[in-house]
Amino acid sequence: MGHREDLLEGAKRCLLQKGFVRTTARDIVKESGTNLASIGYHYGSKDALLVQAYVSLVEEMGDRFEPGWGAGGTTQAPPGSLERFREVWANIIRSMPESRAVWLISFELILQGDRLPEVRKMLVEAQSQGRSGLLPLFNGLPEAEQSKEVVDTEGRLYQTLLQGLMVQWLFDPDSATDADQLTEGLRRVIAGAEHKS
Repeated sequence: MGHREDLLEGAKRCLLQKGFVRTTARDIVKESGTNLASIGYHYGSKDALLVQAYVSLVEEMGDRFEPGWGAGGTTQAPPGSLERFREVWANIIRSMPESRAVWLISFELILQGDRLPEVRKMLVEAQSQGRSGLLPLFNGLPEAEQSKEVVDTEGRLYQTLLQGLMVQWLFDPDSATDADQLTEGLRRVIAGAEHKS
């Protein structure tokens, strides 16, 4: 690995150990075995590096959301079905305990956003990418084929559900919504909408 990759891996470890605000540039240098100048050269700033490290952690966590991840690598649920919806949410929920540190960083960033305007700006862009990244899990289309309209509607719905679920699981995992409850809730909303049409 080169300095760029070493810095990213070191920053990820620092985030998981100390969080965003408490991680210093010196912490990252110590953890990565690099030097202070490398941070500016490769990432522009410590905050830009930490944002990239956070996004990388979220992407790694997202790999466990894939249909079939918790079922031995196979899935029978067709894209767009309630079964697929349930399967993806079951995977997300199954990953919650081991992903807790990443979700806590998310909350730290939300709470510190006003104090870190440049970080907030970078994360707003990453959040938009996150919406389009969630869609293939549910509809089976590659991310590059998702239309802006789908990203701005369905992507926002899934992202909102994910963030709400994250809050519940961080607050009290025992009372948090499970995949069956989420799916049944959606089924009832669909049935109600069809009944009124």
